[in-house]
Amino acid sequence: MIFDRLRRGVLLASVLATSLLPHHVQAKNEFPTRPIRMIVPVSAGGGLDVTARAIAQKLTQYWGQQVIVDNRTGASGIIAFDTAIKAAPDGYTLLMISADHVINSVPSAKRPYDITRDVTAVSQASALSYLVYAHSSVPFTTFKDFIAYARANPGKLNYGTPGIGSLQHLGWEILSQMAGARVNHVPYKGGAPAIVATIAGDVQIGFITLTSARPHLQSGRARALAVTSSERMRTMPDLPTVAEAGLPGFELNQYYGAVIAAKASPTIIGKLSGGIAAAIRAPEVTQRFEADGWRLVGSTPDEFRAVIRNDLEKWTKVVKDSGLVIN
Repeated sequence: MIFDRLRRGVLLASVLATSLLPHHVQAKNEFPTRPIRMIVPVSAGGGLDVTARAIAQKLTQYWGQQVIVDNRTGASGIIAFDTAIKAAPDGYTLLMISADHVINSVPSAKRPYDITRDVTAVSQASALSYLVYAHSSVPFTTFKDFIAYARANPGKLNYGTPGIGSLQHLGWEILSQMAGARVNHVPYKGGAPAIVATIAGDVQIGFITLTSARPHLQSGRARALAVTSSERMRTMPDLPTVAEAGLPGFELNQYYGAVIAAKASPTIIGKLSGGIAAAIRAPEVTQRFEADGWRLVGSTPDEFRAVIRNDLEKWTKVVKDSGLVIN
C-alpha cells in the first residue's frame, strides 16, 4: 500500500513537471529537440550567407531551437560539403548551396563528392538574376552599344568574376559567344574583390546583384545595362533584359537552397523543407528580398532535386563544349 502511494506520487510529480515544459521539449520524438547547424560554404555578407541567416532566424523563432549559421569557407566548397556529408543524417546539420556549387560538381571538376549521390535536396529558397553593369567611364550606355563596341574592339574590354568556373564566369562565356565578341576574363578570389575592381575601373564590366549594385548606381560610379533574367525586374522596369537588348534566348539566374546528407529520412527532410518554405515566405523576409529583385521559392525536395539535376546537365555540357577546366 505504501509502495503504491509512493508510485502514484512519483507519477503525478512527473506529469506536473512535464506539463510545465515547453511544447518542443515535451514531445521527445518531435524534431528538432536541440540546436541545428546550417553550414554556409562562403564568407559572411554574400547572398548565400544573407539567405541562410534570414532562414535561420525565422526557424529559431518557429521551432524554439537555435539554428546556428556556420561559415565553412575554402577549397571551393569542398570543406563545407565534406563536413555536411560526414555529419549524422539526423537533420541537425544542413548545408546551403548555390548554383556555383552545382557547377563545381560537373564531372570534369573531379570533386571528392557527388552532389546527386552524397547529399539530397531539401528546398530551393530563392532565385535572383544579375545586372550587367559597367564602370561609368566606358564609352557606351546601353547593352546594344556594349555589344557593338565589344565586336569592334575585340579583347579591349575586361570582365571580372568571383573565379574560374563560377556561375558568372560561365555566364560571360555564353554571353560572349552569343554576342560574337571577345571580352577578357579576369578572375578574383570572391565576388567582393571583383566588384571593387570594376568600380575602381581595373576591369570595365561584369555581373552584379541589385543588392550589391544599388550604392554604386546611385553614386554614378557604375551604370546598369541589362538584367540577365527572362523578365524585367519589377524594381527596375525600364532596364531591358539581355534577351530584349540583343541576345534572344540568353538567361542567367543564381539560386540558393539547402541540402542534407543523403541518408536523412523523408520525415526529417519534409520537416526541414516545410520550415524553410515558411521562413522564406514570412512577410518581413519577402519584403526585404523582393525589394532587391529576388524571387522567393520555398520549393519541395523533389522540385529542388530536379533543379539541381537539370542545372548539372546544362553546365556539364557548357564546360565540355567550351573546353574549360574547373579546378
